[in-house]
Amino acid sequence: MPGLLDTTTAIPRVETERLLLRGHRLDDLDMCAAMWGDAEVARYIGGKAFGRDEVWMRLLRYVGHWALLGYGFWAIEEKASGRFAGEVGLGDFLRDLDPPLGATPESGWVLAPWAHRRGFATEAVRAALAWGAANLPAQRTVCLISPENVASIRVAEKCGYREFRRTTYKGQPTILFER
Repeated sequence: MPGLLDTTTAIPRVETERLLLRGHRLDDLDMCAAMWGDAEVARYIGGKAFGRDEVWMRLLRYVGHWALLGYGFWAIEEKASGRFAGEVGLGDFLRDLDPPLGATPESGWVLAPWAHRRGFATEAVRAALAWGAANLPAQRTVCLISPENVASIRVAEKCGYREFRRTTYKGQPTILFER
């Protein structure tokens, strides 16, 4: 299709022992919509399941990050099966926060339910952060996590993040971490 960004070459691929981080493709929409449509997956990220149209906007935002900023989010694929496992990456979402994050890249991750409790999140976040350290001028990154999301707090801590502020975001308590 003319005018389409070839995410297979424009977005770097990162491999770990078990995972492939790759650019999102149009055919990821159904798997992403299933993941984000799961209320348990979205519980700490917005508090409710996301509709297909919201997931579509998210995919466009991911590709836009790469096109405009040179970094963004990857789709996570399990290498052994080729199965979609989630998303991970770095973004600049211009969040209305106190303190403001400025131009500091924000890391984020989300996994499909089948991929939970396998160590995939830690493996993927470490790979994304290593790519960022090698390719971005900013060495500091941040992440926002709900105080109730114990699993993500553990992942963040394993990846070198430390709490630096408690605040609210969109009326909900949140913890800001930095590394």
